[in-house]
Amino acid sequence: MLELLSYGFMQRAFIASLLIGLVCSTIGVFAVLRGITFIGAGTAHAAFAGVTLAFLTGLPPFLMAVISGLSMVWVTTYVQEKGKMKPDVPIGVFYTFTMALAIFFIGLMQGYRPEVFAYLFGSILSVTQSDLIVILVLSLAILLVLALFFKEFHFISFDQEMAEASGIPAKKLSFLLLNLIALAVVIALKAVGAILVFALLVIPAAAAQQWAHNMRSMMIYSALIGVGASWTGVLLSYWFDVPSGATIVLLASAVFLFSVLFPGKRQGLRRF
Repeated sequence: MLELLSYGFMQRAFIASLLIGLVCSTIGVFAVLRGITFIGAGTAHAAFAGVTLAFLTGLPPFLMAVISGLSMVWVTTYVQEKGKMKPDVPIGVFYTFTMALAIFFIGLMQGYRPEVFAYLFGSILSVTQSDLIVILVLSLAILLVLALFFKEFHFISFDQEMAEASGIPAKKLSFLLLNLIALAVVIALKAVGAILVFALLVIPAAAAQQWAHNMRSMMIYSALIGVGASWTGVLLSYWFDVPSGATIVLLASAVFLFSVLFPGKRQGLRRF
């Protein structure tokens, strides 16, 4: 283990997996409780479309991923309110639209571009120093906002109408939460891949829900599962030369299956 940490790329991989596992699994609790997990898949595909456009035009991939991911949230929210429809409808439309855009942009590229497919399938061992700095800054920003508005996010996750009646700006906070989810997906894109990052957002929280008695314990269990699966996945991907993103998700899925088959003794998730 100590020998592995002597390599710079492994150090970066472990730090990145810690941050990504912690952020995605923590914010995933709110996504699961609110029933808005599908936004993670839509954001991942939108961000990947931004990445393919970046490689096609020479623009910074991460910047384009952020712009595309956040645009997905803003556009779907606007369309949902304008068309008075359920959120899964516009998300489903733009989910397929952005994936079609990504395929279209790939088709315009000359030759095979392996760096593009690293964003599609994930490659945490290829995280660079600059990637790590961006992941660190955005992870800390997301966790700070979650800490500052924890009570409000907690309230609207269980009863948004009551939160609004209590004077809490529930719609604005819901929109803020969607943006945080989008950023969490974007920072995990290169490490886990556009196809699998949605799973890292959902699976740890879903597994934790089988054991938790309240929201705080659910967040702790989810973080432990997310970070544990990420770290173990990095080790296995290095030792056995297997895809890191797929390994992380398979491990988290195994924990989820175990949690469903052997759930903790609980009477349902309580508020506090």
